[in-house]
Amino acid sequence: MDTAVETPDAVLWDMDGTLVDTEPYWIRSEHEVVAKHGGTWSDELAMNVVGFDLLDAGRYIREHSGIDVEPADIVEQLLDRVVRRVEAAVPWRPGALELLSDLRDRGVRCALVTMSYRRFVDPILAGLPAGTFEAVVTGDAVSQGKPHPEPYLKAAALLGVDPARTLAIEDSNTGTRSAEAAGCTVLVVPNHVPVLEGERRVFVDSLAGLTAATLPALR
Repeated sequence: MDTAVETPDAVLWDMDGTLVDTEPYWIRSEHEVVAKHGGTWSDELAMNVVGFDLLDAGRYIREHSGIDVEPADIVEQLLDRVVRRVEAAVPWRPGALELLSDLRDRGVRCALVTMSYRRFVDPILAGLPAGTFEAVVTGDAVSQGKPHPEPYLKAAALLGVDPARTLAIEDSNTGTRSAEAAGCTVLVVPNHVPVLEGERRVFVDSLAGLTAATLPALR
C-alpha cells in the first residue's frame, strides 16, 4: 500500500460492513421478514443488495422473494429487527475503533455516509465518543442513494471540503461506485462481497493496524 504524503481533509466512512459488521443482522432479518409473509429468500439473493439504498433493497426483496408487501413496509420491518440486534450488541469491524480514535486525536475530520436510516444509526453512534463524526448522512436524508454520488457529495458539502481531498472507506461495489463518482479516493476493505479494481480505489484486507499516518495517498 502507498505511504501517504499528506493527510486527507476528511475521512468519509461507510457503516454497514465497514465500521460495523451488521450484514449478518440484515441477512437474518431479511430471511425472517420474507418467511413471515410466505416468500422464499436465500443468502445469495441477500448478497445482491449489500450496500443498496434501503428502499431499493425493499424493491428487490419484493420482486425476488414473491411477497406482496410494499418496499417501504419491508424496510420498516427489517429496521425493527436489525435495530433490536444492534441495541443488544454492536459488532465493530477489526481496527475500526482504533483508526477512528487515531483520526480524532490527530484532528482529522470524519463523516459517516450510510444508506441505513437514522433510527438504526443512532444506537451505533451512542457507542462512540461525542463528536466522532462531524457530519452524518443517512439513507433517509438523501433523494438518491448509493451508487449515486449524492450521499458522498452531501457529506463533503456538510464538512465544507472538496471531495477530491477526501478519503472514503467502503466495503461494497455499490458504495465504492458512489464515493468514486463523487470524486473521492476510496479505501476498499472487502467484507461480504468482492469489489472490482478501479483507478481511484486502494485495497486493504483489514483496517487493523492502520493509522492516520499510514492511510493511502489521495489519487
